Amino acid sequence: MEPTPFEMIGGAEAVRALVERFYDAMERHEPALARLHPMDDGGHVDRGSRDRFALFLIGWLGGPQDYIERHGHPRLRMRHGRVRVDEAMRDAWLRSMKIALDEGGVRGSLRAFVDQRFAEVADFMRNTSG
Repeated sequence: MEPTPFEMIGGAEAVRALVERFYDAMERHEPALARLHPMDDGGHVDRGSRDRFALFLIGWLGGPQDYIERHGHPRLRMRHGRVRVDEAMRDAWLRSMKIALDEGGVRGSLRAFVDQRFAEVADFMRNTSG
């Protein structure tokens, strides 16, 4: 059996670190996107958002399905329906993830795989033109 992307990236702790880098990059470079999330008293995307995305990403990459057990099916478009997602928002999200992956040293076939999958999902999330 081939390893899952979850295993290739380094397991749950590596995914959690990726999520932290992602939101930190979003706060630094895409403040309009960051402000769409609940913020803590320090002005950072709150722990709940970070932990929930980490759980989702762990399962999405082929790891334990704890997100589904706790929250049910992701229903990504429905859960994000309150947010206007256009091309600019999609691209801001992808730029933040690119920084997080770069900083984490994700390369090679794993990087090609996750880049393609993130781009597909981010484009699927668009709910308005432009």
